[in-house]
Amino acid sequence: MEPLRALELYSGVGGMHQALRESCIPAQVVAAIDINNVANEVYKYNFPHTPLLAKTIEGVSLEDFDRLSFNMILMSPPCQPFTRDVLIRTIENCGFQYQEFLLSPTSLGIPNSRLRYFLIAKLQSEPLPFQAPGQVLMEFPQIESEHPQKHAIGAEKIERKKIEPNVCCDSSRQCSGKEAILFKLETAEEIDRKHQQDSDLSVQMLKDFLEDDIDMNQYFLPPKSLLRYALLLDIVKPTCRSYGRYIEGTGSVLQTAEDVQIENIYKSLTSLSQEEKITKLLMLKLRYFTPKEIANLLGFPPEFGFPENITVKQRYRLLGNSLNVHVVAKLIKVLCE
Repeated sequence: MEPLRALELYSGVGGMHQALRESCIPAQVVAAIDINNVANEVYKYNFPHTPLLAKTIEGVSLEDFDRLSFNMILMSPPCQPFTRDVLIRTIENCGFQYQEFLLSPTSLGIPNSRLRYFLIAKLQSEPLPFQAPGQVLMEFPQIESEHPQKHAIGAEKIERKKIEPNVCCDSSRQCSGKEAILFKLETAEEIDRKHQQDSDLSVQMLKDFLEDDIDMNQYFLPPKSLLRYALLLDIVKPTCRSYGRYIEGTGSVLQTAEDVQIENIYKSLTSLSQEEKITKLLMLKLRYFTPKEIANLLGFPPEFGFPENITVKQRYRLLGNSLNVHVVAKLIKVLCE
């Protein structure tokens, strides 16, 4: 087949571009478009030969689009409520066949619980081999499957579940009755998912994605943050198989003092003074995952990097807006093969 000519919209740091490379589908990214100047610096650093337009897609004329002569579009638009409805209405009106997905990297053995919405579409009259009209698939399609919809939900049911306080204990133990400790705000479903994932040997351990031999001092949680977010942190160990988030919106934190039992720290917190609480919490040696470690979890290759002028805070923000390369690469292969 002739190599595809892909246009990358809302290109960010180039997650879609990297996924296209990983898919091994013959293709060339003819141009990338994004308005974020910081993201564009990172994109140029990693893909210096790809034309990059620093503007909104509304700022590109139809003539300029036509000149690019593309036959594939990759995009990760802002997650606004109307995005999905407008997108589906548009591709239906233009004659595309499409399929929606809700997928997490854990389905590929990656310890990152990050359920995300994806849509793939192709301009053709015949339905896709795995197409399930009105359904959102919860796993990658098995084209020869006799029951393509067995892991699907109704498209109208996509919504975020309300997070409510719940009693939870250390994920290395079973939660039950009096030994449970209130130190996280999670749903019972989330707790159960983490227990199941940590016992799933098909998912890699977090230690496989961690950096070696770097100065971690700048990544340890300061006392002020420990005190403020103690009851909200999603604490994981290197041997865990789950990286998620805590209620304030950031990712899990890593407990580097693996021999310290979380229960022993948290069960007495409420009766301690602020200074005593900080002393207790510091025993866990909690740190943030580094930007490189998060990039590893997102599937970016070892050579992916950042220009030196991009701050740590900017790197976190950019990666938080990116996507999992492995998940997208597999979807591209499903669509094109």
